[in-house]
Amino acid sequence: MILIGHPWIKSPEFCRVYSEEDIKTSKPEQVVLLEPLVDSHKLAQYCQENQITYAVVVSSLDDAIYANALGAAYMICDEDMGLMVQPVAQEYLFDTKVLVLIQNEKEISKIARGGVDGVIFARAIC
Repeated sequence: MILIGHPWIKSPEFCRVYSEEDIKTSKPEQVVLLEPLVDSHKLAQYCQENQITYAVVVSSLDDAIYANALGAAYMICDEDMGLMVQPVAQEYLFDTKVLVLIQNEKEISKIARGGVDGVIFARAIC
């Protein structure tokens, strides 16, 4: 299970961006975070074309399918969406990892029991 933002585990920082300029000024070790996909699909294409590691916030199964097709490294969603998307991601062997946004450690085991790829703590997003 992927744990992003836990104090014991070294993980990348996710940085929200809203333009190509923001992407260009982001640090190489950061994961660029786009949200929502419907408004940022052109930025997703830019990241894919330039081999920039990025994540995208998804709020529907359609968004998840597009995120994978656009080469997102991660998709971030709430618990309900994560539990719905994960079986589809497994069935179609998505390269994109499904992350559920959480606030505290108590949520980790619940998400793990649902078989979701991982979690991201809100504090890991700048």
